[in-house]
Amino acid sequence: MSNKPANRIQDLQYFGEYGGVNPSISDSATYTFLHAKTMLDTFEGHAEGCYLYSRHSSPSNLYLSEALSAMEFTETANVAASGMGAITSVFLQVCGAGDHIVSGRTIYGGTYAFLKNFAPKLNIATSFVDITSLEKVEAAIKPNTKMIYCEAESNPLLEIANLPELAKIAKKHNIKLVVDNTFTPLIFSAEKLGADITIHSLTKFINGTNDTVGGVVCGSTEFINSLRNVHDGAAMLLGPVMDSLRAASILKNLRTLHIRMKKHSENALYLAENFERDGLKVVYPGLKSHKNHELFKSMYNEEYGFGGIMTIDVGNLEKANELMELMQHENLGYLAVSLGFYKTLFSAPGTSTSSEIPIEEQKEMGLSSGIVRMSVGLDNDIDRTYRAMRKCMKQVGVL
Repeated sequence: MSNKPANRIQDLQYFGEYGGVNPSISDSATYTFLHAKTMLDTFEGHAEGCYLYSRHSSPSNLYLSEALSAMEFTETANVAASGMGAITSVFLQVCGAGDHIVSGRTIYGGTYAFLKNFAPKLNIATSFVDITSLEKVEAAIKPNTKMIYCEAESNPLLEIANLPELAKIAKKHNIKLVVDNTFTPLIFSAEKLGADITIHSLTKFINGTNDTVGGVVCGSTEFINSLRNVHDGAAMLLGPVMDSLRAASILKNLRTLHIRMKKHSENALYLAENFERDGLKVVYPGLKSHKNHELFKSMYNEEYGFGGIMTIDVGNLEKANELMELMQHENLGYLAVSLGFYKTLFSAPGTSTSSEIPIEEQKEMGLSSGIVRMSVGLDNDIDRTYRAMRKCMKQVGVL
């Protein structure tokens, strides 16, 4: 197969049952067996190509999983009904009572809340560290540490994890490096950079139409089989199964991801450069002012650019809200959480996607209440958008 992620997706060709150009959707929860012995073998995981029950796997889910594992250069993958369904399954498969995780401190609020508030009920502890400090990461590792968890590009501070160096630390301590690559599909090939397990919330860029939630875990056949094991697999026993109709829908959208990522990145870079020139405090990894700009360039698949997410700091929450409400009123996007949509989405992370993180910890990590996170859309004329946004900023006194 090709060594370029989009080519690997393109090279997968599936026919529908009646010769359709899209694969048939497996609209069944359970599957028949011609022989009782085959059912037993499937239960035990020994029968290849046989379907047992859709919580375990289904043809539609396997088509999508195969395409995502091809994109991420892993042996295989397992899709889930949500990003959190994928993330929590991995934590609970790798860790048990008495185990420890080293995690980046700026991560998605739901992931943070699970590790901080829920995992301790199961006696799984987490140390949250500045993932950009390799010394702090290594210092946090204990004898009972089972994984280093990070986001390739953190939410919402857009810090970039040094994946090759984190992989070296993980290997040295014989633990897994688990990477959430939601912000940077196609841009970073985490497995090539040393990740053991790569996770996505499919809800965001990969699906791109904000009409469903979904998740995926990409990794080795051994690990994915353990997740799906009928006796002790977290994905099997917790049941975060994706619906076949949704899997089919996401697979169609995955086919255009390469076009969309290029446009998201092109538009975000244009806005970031112009807003920085206007004197705004902009964070975007494509800017030379970004502290991890060179690190990003050392790891990325260049044709996809620096991604579609940027932040501006307008000073305080009141001003952020005033600006976002006006931009929505002017049809420049939506005041909404999530990202990866064809329209621009903007939110104040401190009171939305990172609200699970206590205020004092938000301050410590540098998350200002005036930050506006923008997931830049697929606007055809981005200069027109820039001029309209600039007018809104002048109107509310940000510029």
